[in-house]
Amino acid sequence: MLRTTKVKSRTAQALINKIDNKSARVGVIGLGYVGLPLSMVMAEAGFRVTGFDISPTKIKLLNSGKSDIDDISNETVAKAIKTGKFTATTDPKQLRQMDTVSICVPTPLSKTKDPDVSYILAAMNWVTANVKKGTLVVLESTTYPGTTEDLILPLFAKKKMKAGRDFFLAFSPERVDPGNPTFATHNTARVVGGVTPDCTLVAKKLYEYSVTNVYPVSSTKAAEMVKLLENTFRSVNIGLVNEVALMCDRLDIDVWEIIDAAATKPFGFMPFYPGPGLGGHCIPIDPHYLSWKLKSLNYYARFIELAGDINSSMPEWVVERVGNMLNRKFARAINKSKILVLGVAYKKDIKDIRESPSLDVIKLLEDKGAKVTYNDPFVPQFRWKDKTVRSVKLTTAALKQADLCVILTNHTQYDYQWIVNNSKAVFDTRNATHEVTQGRKKIELL
Repeated sequence: MLRTTKVKSRTAQALINKIDNKSARVGVIGLGYVGLPLSMVMAEAGFRVTGFDISPTKIKLLNSGKSDIDDISNETVAKAIKTGKFTATTDPKQLRQMDTVSICVPTPLSKTKDPDVSYILAAMNWVTANVKKGTLVVLESTTYPGTTEDLILPLFAKKKMKAGRDFFLAFSPERVDPGNPTFATHNTARVVGGVTPDCTLVAKKLYEYSVTNVYPVSSTKAAEMVKLLENTFRSVNIGLVNEVALMCDRLDIDVWEIIDAAATKPFGFMPFYPGPGLGGHCIPIDPHYLSWKLKSLNYYARFIELAGDINSSMPEWVVERVGNMLNRKFARAINKSKILVLGVAYKKDIKDIRESPSLDVIKLLEDKGAKVTYNDPFVPQFRWKDKTVRSVKLTTAALKQADLCVILTNHTQYDYQWIVNNSKAVFDTRNATHEVTQGRKKIELL
């Protein structure tokens, strides 16, 4: 943890003064699920924020006062635009006016599960070409430990700029949880780590105005590792409970009953729940950044790799269970069966389908010859296999016509009792039907 509380350089103090009096211009590169919420809380804190993105369509939408993010309302964006606290642009030259720049771009994996830092490098090309002396640059994109110092710092060295003197460089991991009704950007603690103590202090000062708690750590590498620990923790524990689900299936035990009973213990246990696989941009991806980095140090991250294997195999197991259920109940094969999938978002009550296991399940079912349709109140359509796939209307007729209804996302909008009543059979991968009282013989749980 950072020991000092006072900056050493005059440049750092000058920037802190601008942050304190809200005259600092704040730039945010990448206006997706991380960058747009950050822009809004910074604007609400009183800063003038400029958002940067490569998508002209997104920029036009935001400048018209509309949002394309689940957790940010049109009203929030419209207010920020109207008050002059936020504007969006595709023009990197406007970075010359910024006093702080937060980088919130995607960090996907390649097909070989190697880190793809091309978006970070593209953003840094914008920054290094336009940054002025005294600017704070904060990377928020999840990446492997050492990225900030090994990848970004040398780019400034080429410009003869020294961190802590000519500019300030820090890492602060995003902690966005789309659809979370309790915790959002403003009330989720921030971790910050700078290349130098002054870098950390300046970054800490910036975030203190927009979030409830800022926790400084000793370095950018430490801050990068914090994020990976958080998501590896979830990935490993979900992998464990998914394997427990496989065990309970073979033992003919209800895994959901076991978890609920274990959760009555007030200490030493935290409930995690099985499902059709992992989705979203963080948990299925981030642990592999750490695993990749450690391979370069001749260390094999066994927990990460094992959890990844179990979690990525869940869609196949779901399809196997679907096949067994169709055969047992109706003496049917998956081939030519009509299957209605409920939910393609990776988690309930959001429209995000990134890395959604539902898409893997649908593909596997179609590969086996199933006639698959889907309904999702949050995802009316999506592009897949060079075509547009559209949600069907959820009606009594649609339920009755399907040989099997498969619940892959437990949206709260669904009336599960009505769904069960009007379905021939239901395979529930989320225990969404736990409160259903009638027709339970139609239901099989993951």
